[in-house]
Amino acid sequence: MPEEQVVIVDKRNRVMGQVDRRHMREGNLLHRSSYVLVVGAEEKLFVQQRAAGKDLYPGLYEPGCAGVVLAGESYEQTARRELAEELGVKDVSLHFAFDFYQETAVNRVWGRVFCCRWQGAVVLQDEEVAWGGFMGRAEIVELQAQQVLTPDGIHIIARLGPSLSFLKGTAHE
Repeated sequence: MPEEQVVIVDKRNRVMGQVDRRHMREGNLLHRSSYVLVVGAEEKLFVQQRAAGKDLYPGLYEPGCAGVVLAGESYEQTARRELAEELGVKDVSLHFAFDFYQETAVNRVWGRVFCCRWQGAVVLQDEEVAWGGFMGRAEIVELQAQQVLTPDGIHIIARLGPSLSFLKGTAHE
């Protein structure tokens, strides 16, 4: 089975081509990823622990779900695919939040963040997610203090601000 082809971009987020995921990771090539913040009851945010077998940040926690944009996909298509695969969440309204650029020693990414509301069942995909649950701001800050959040997750939480009030503007489903 051929390996997934990942969209590669430049520092201005212009598409430069595509490569397989392994070469993207090995070369730390600049790529796109989608992130979906899932807001539940009482304005709590869904947080998941990445599975131990993940190729990037195994075992760390991240807000919502995320995935690399594959060749032929838009940011929104990737967001919907990841929601369905990782959490079993389908047919929700996605609300654009913001774009960001981040570069670490092991990951260079143009990210697009979406928000959605969900109060139904969550079905975790074992290959991707070790644990998941809805958490309030204080619990998320504690995870951050323990340095167990992904670098992009830390960036996203910082952009949301101290009260997570940004999420209160997302429409109810």
